[in-house]
Amino acid sequence: MAERAPEGWSGVEQQLWEAYRQGRILDLRTGDAETDDPFGGAVWGPERTVRAEVLAHLLLAGPEPAPGRVASLRFSGVRVTDSLNLAGAAIGHYIELHECRFEHKILVSEASAPTLRFVNCLIPRLEASRLSTTGDLHLARCRLPEGIRLTDAKIGTDLLLNQTHVGGDRFGRAVSADGITVNQDFEAERLETRGELSIRTARIGGRLSLRGAQLHADRRHNRTCLNAVRVVIGHTLYLTGSADLGWTGSRGYYGSGYGQVPPSDGPVTPFRAHGRVRLSDSRFDGACLISGEFHLEDDDELSLRRIQTPELRFSCDFRPTGTVSLSRARVGNLVDKPEAWPLGRHLGLTGFVYENLRPMRPFSVRQRIAWLEGSSVDFQPESYEQLAAALRRDGADDDAREVLYAKQRRRRRTLPLPARVWGAVQDATVGYGYRPGRAGLWLLLAWILGSLWFATHPLEPLKADERPHWNPVLYTLNQLLPIVDLNQGGWNPGGLTQWISAGLVVIGWLLASTVVAGATRMLQRG
Repeated sequence: MAERAPEGWSGVEQQLWEAYRQGRILDLRTGDAETDDPFGGAVWGPERTVRAEVLAHLLLAGPEPAPGRVASLRFSGVRVTDSLNLAGAAIGHYIELHECRFEHKILVSEASAPTLRFVNCLIPRLEASRLSTTGDLHLARCRLPEGIRLTDAKIGTDLLLNQTHVGGDRFGRAVSADGITVNQDFEAERLETRGELSIRTARIGGRLSLRGAQLHADRRHNRTCLNAVRVVIGHTLYLTGSADLGWTGSRGYYGSGYGQVPPSDGPVTPFRAHGRVRLSDSRFDGACLISGEFHLEDDDELSLRRIQTPELRFSCDFRPTGTVSLSRARVGNLVDKPEAWPLGRHLGLTGFVYENLRPMRPFSVRQRIAWLEGSSVDFQPESYEQLAAALRRDGADDDAREVLYAKQRRRRRTLPLPARVWGAVQDATVGYGYRPGRAGLWLLLAWILGSLWFATHPLEPLKADERPHWNPVLYTLNQLLPIVDLNQGGWNPGGLTQWISAGLVVIGWLLASTVVAGATRMLQRG
């Protein structure tokens, strides 16, 4: 290999040739922040310009490294002209670029590379479908006004898009990364998009962090701002806020380890989604943490349909303005708070299964029932059964019965008129069996009224030659408790009194069984 740059290369390109051989950084920045800003309006002349074909030549047919050196392509403050086309290339050297301007898109589709780092760079568009790296792909603090394509890419370690601004393509997609595989973490903290972030069927070995991200759908073409259906995440999904301390003015581009842990009461930039969010059929092996702002319009939806996770933490400080659907989702711990859920029948809970309730703030059983009845569909008995089962597992038997009682009352509204009337009678008298105290009060009232009636209407004895002592109070109680013999069977009621006696027997059977069942439950708990 030649040790000198090819003829026709400019002075800057020759410097880059030598820097590549030496494995050192070529830094063409002036030190003036305004002039060096890659997103500013300062003109970068020939003294800071490199042709894209020079970069391709170095990476594909570059010189041998200097003795004792490792060749690498590293430079800062450079303007790259023309389109850098490395599609299908086998790139064998480390690439790291800081504060550079690319005038045209970068093509690395179906290429292979070790680690690619672009930090604080202006890149019109990145075409990297089926890119394969053994190390990281970093696009931290970059701006890509025409979007990123990473479809079916395979990232050996981490993918970082922290503090990056991405615009949309002609289809309204900012990041097209369907089928991507990231062996470790995918961090996109404080990412800002103007178009859809699509990672359908992605496989992420670690976490997917969108803390503090600002996602905006391009409603002219696509109403979805985050499309993550059928995704598998080996650890945790974060749709949460990002503490401002540590980011403000920070030059770091890693999502963690950028300073001391900020105080919990410090300023926070929330995750914000302006458009549909789709997480349907996804699996989160660690947890799914959602505490952002969801600005949903018309029939937009935050879809958590059929997700699976050991813990779902839903703790939004502002209620989502559209629908949240958890239909047929399966979670272990449901961690939430009352004000996090939408109102106005914008909640889908059909077939939602959860093992334990772990509210972050007091969440009364009446609020839980209202949470169920705020569902976007009609009466679903399984939703009440699911809630009651979770409460029983936590030892809240009284709350579980309250839920089942609410289920019967809600069911009554769906029945025809005769059944509704009979249901109202059951509700008023025994509370569908879940209000034994109410049955006891009716039983007491019947005892008092019956005693008053028989006190003024004494009965004749059953046998004329036998006249037991007459006690209207005990006689009434004997009728109300037919399985108990109080030696009041020697009397012969007739006429209206006979009907009253029969009525007391019927009332006793109906009410006393409810009281006994309630007492049995109390004894079992004791």
